Amino acid sequence: MTEKEYDALVKDLAPKSPIWKDCLNAFWIGGLICALGQLIMNGYLALGLSETNAGMAMSMTLVALSALLTGFSLYDNIAKYGGAGTLVPITGFANAVAAPAVEFKTEGFVLGVGAKMFTIAGPVIVYGVSASVVYGFIYWITTLF
Repeated sequence: MTEKEYDALVKDLAPKSPIWKDCLNAFWIGGLICALGQLIMNGYLALGLSETNAGMAMSMTLVALSALLTGFSLYDNIAKYGGAGTLVPITGFANAVAAPAVEFKTEGFVLGVGAKMFTIAGPVIVYGVSASVVYGFIYWITTLF
């Protein structure tokens, strides 16, 4: 069997992806997460926090909720249905940190949780910090002249 024949066979046998349904689910699940974030922020604003502090408290609340839902294996169920909509940056990042920690907890706190916690999120942190340093340096150079 040639490579082209194999590719054709795989294409015929693979289940068809309901792309429009998946996009719609991602859109409304992501929208619900963002609406929840806005409701939480409005609640913090109503409690008298400044807009900056309310935004910070809302972010911390969404991270905590995401980690909690991941710990109870509920975030994965939402992600199976909502797909990319659950990758709203802050909740998706919290899930990416918490999921390996939960998965490898049987290997202990050091070699399991500690070593595996940043397997997915680690490269994001490294490249995010590196990019911010490069962009900051470019910004600094351009403001000198």
